[in-house]
Amino acid sequence: MSIRFDDKVAIVTGAGGGLGREYALELARRGAKVVVNDLGGDRTGTGASDAAHKVVEEIKAAGGEAMANGASVTEYEQMVEMVAKAKEAWGGVHVLINNAGVLRDKSFTKMDPADFAFVVQVHLLGSANATKAVWDTMREQNYGRILMTASSTGLYGNFGQTNYGAAKLGLAGFTKSLYLEGAKNNIKVNTLAPVAGTRMTEDLFPEQLFQAFSPDKVVPAALYLVSEDAPTNQIVGAGAGVFQAAYVTLTPGVALQGDDLSPEGIAKHWAEITDRNGEIVPDSGAGQSQMIGKKLQGG
Repeated sequence: MSIRFDDKVAIVTGAGGGLGREYALELARRGAKVVVNDLGGDRTGTGASDAAHKVVEEIKAAGGEAMANGASVTEYEQMVEMVAKAKEAWGGVHVLINNAGVLRDKSFTKMDPADFAFVVQVHLLGSANATKAVWDTMREQNYGRILMTASSTGLYGNFGQTNYGAAKLGLAGFTKSLYLEGAKNNIKVNTLAPVAGTRMTEDLFPEQLFQAFSPDKVVPAALYLVSEDAPTNQIVGAGAGVFQAAYVTLTPGVALQGDDLSPEGIAKHWAEITDRNGEIVPDSGAGQSQMIGKKLQGG
């Protein structure tokens, strides 16, 4: 069966270009009514353009329905107003793709604290603002699909991107608690870590790789993760047509006592503590306590 979004309303933030534009276009092709949200600034978050309107024109020219929205994800009240306009026009909001983002890369020693805070504000707090704005509507509908945009930088690190990495791993953590709160109301929450050639990454990729990592090759993962039959609480990597799953795991650990219950004991047993044989992927934070209890009982 084909995945469709007929009778669904989707909001895509940062949809004026790159990945967000591709998400919005494909959602519309598959029947969704789409709010194309974008301030139109450059990748540092400055300036403005009519990028969102151009995407809306593309959607309408292809026979779809869409509206442009220039609200800032950093302003909660603007997100609330955006959701209200979508509901007024189309009756609800069923899908939210948190895609808006900026880059202000520098090594930590050279980074201005304001640039650290701004990147966290846009990516992490901006996603929280947009999500909060749609949350009650999705609960009332008993249906919602939310996608966070993380990054390999957040999951694994990258020199010169401490601000970006902190925000992106924060989004994965946001997902892991939010999915628990949304479960009873059929709200599924996932995290996507895309690798794509966009204006955010154009100076990082050689030309040949830039083309190979075109944004359209990430779209299948994003749309699956916001579809009716989507999983929940997943971290999915996507780039150049390759799709991966990432996990936060926990080793069984070692119970220490006596003289070994010390920094020296940690050093002595480090290899056992970090041994990944028997590691698990907890469904919630309670998994760590459960694993400790099992270990204390001799498990």
